[in-house]
Amino acid sequence: MESKEVWDIIKKEKVKFVQLWFTDLEGSLKSVSIPVSRWDDVLIWGASFDGSSIRGFRRIEESDMFLYPDLSTFRVLPVGEGNFRIARVLCDIKNPDGTCYEDAPRRILKRMLEKAREEGFSYYVGPELEFFYFKSQKNTEFIDYNGYFDYVPPDTGEALLRETVDLLDSVGIEVEYFHHEGSPSQYELDLKYSDALTMADSLITAKFIIKYVAERNGYYATFMPKPIEGINGSGLHIHQSLFKGNENAFFDENDPYHMSDTARGFLAGLLNYAKEITLITNQWINSYKRLVPGYEAPVYICWGRYNRSPLIRVPAIPVEKKSSMRIEYRSPDPASNPYLVFAVLLAAGLAGIKGEYPLPPAREENVYAFSSNERIEKGINSLPGSLIEAIMEARNGSIARQVLGESAFEKLVASKKAQWDEYRRKVTAYEIEKYLPVL
Repeated sequence: MESKEVWDIIKKEKVKFVQLWFTDLEGSLKSVSIPVSRWDDVLIWGASFDGSSIRGFRRIEESDMFLYPDLSTFRVLPVGEGNFRIARVLCDIKNPDGTCYEDAPRRILKRMLEKAREEGFSYYVGPELEFFYFKSQKNTEFIDYNGYFDYVPPDTGEALLRETVDLLDSVGIEVEYFHHEGSPSQYELDLKYSDALTMADSLITAKFIIKYVAERNGYYATFMPKPIEGINGSGLHIHQSLFKGNENAFFDENDPYHMSDTARGFLAGLLNYAKEITLITNQWINSYKRLVPGYEAPVYICWGRYNRSPLIRVPAIPVEKKSSMRIEYRSPDPASNPYLVFAVLLAAGLAGIKGEYPLPPAREENVYAFSSNERIEKGINSLPGSLIEAIMEARNGSIARQVLGESAFEKLVASKKAQWDEYRRKVTAYEIEKYLPVL
């Protein structure tokens, strides 16, 4: 949009305040609000903020940074009361000299998308966003005890979902499906695919609105990967496609799987770098409570078509719908930073295409049922089993460092290492229960 179009919306919708949105390195939403009287000044000069107060940004001696709105992301939010409205706009971040701040997550994704464009590709994604509703933020009391695709009475979680989908539609985010997931009180929203930058912005917005609707109705929504022991955790399955112009570059009508050489290379790259990028796709200590065998979360690095036990799935499509050809990467969780996740997945896939990596055979068996020896014989490796393992894999690898850049990569690793060190110093209730009576 042009500035005039934005002003037309502001006047028509009686917008009084604009929230300037961005995320820190971990993906937490940050915002500063301005009255609309400041809008033109911010477009010219940016909005200054203290970068040293944002996790993973600046040191205190070089803390001045500036937010510049991306006008294409200006949307009136479905919040506010009385005779005024509130809008939000996603922002790019610049240094005092006007150069782009290269460690900003949105900038990192933009860099990677530009590399894809240089190779003739556009990158599209469609995520499946899972989450839990609880009765309170203070505990994990369910709002229902239903399971996968179960009918939900229209006055419970279904009502929260309908309101959420309606509000998402009002800000231009289209939901294809929504339903109850496998665990009690767990739900899923499937967002209609779009280009990766738009989708990353949409995911940040969707998570905000999901939490907003839940809180407004007296509930709590969480994207914590594994809030409850003994049941399935929440994932963020990501369906990906590369396009050349209007043609899906992953589709080949003559291949048994309808996969082109481009798709096979992309998939091989994902498999090759899976261990290295797990720090990005699963960045929290709690993420690895979800990534364990037995709860439908992918653990083993292999691929299949109809099979949902491997890390990567190639969904079956009708030949007539070649634009729907895609590769589903199943390990990310909803507490990840979508800008960084999309960037590393794209980088891994492009590396596989460029390097012509060989694609191992598909696995259509239940990989969870294999013994350790069988997996070794079949060359099936596992994802990192803890945050510290993921940190070491990322450090020993190359792809995450290349995508994020040296500075952002080291900041993220330092933050995650500090969290791991804090965690390993804790004496948990499990240890007291297990060891105190016998040691």
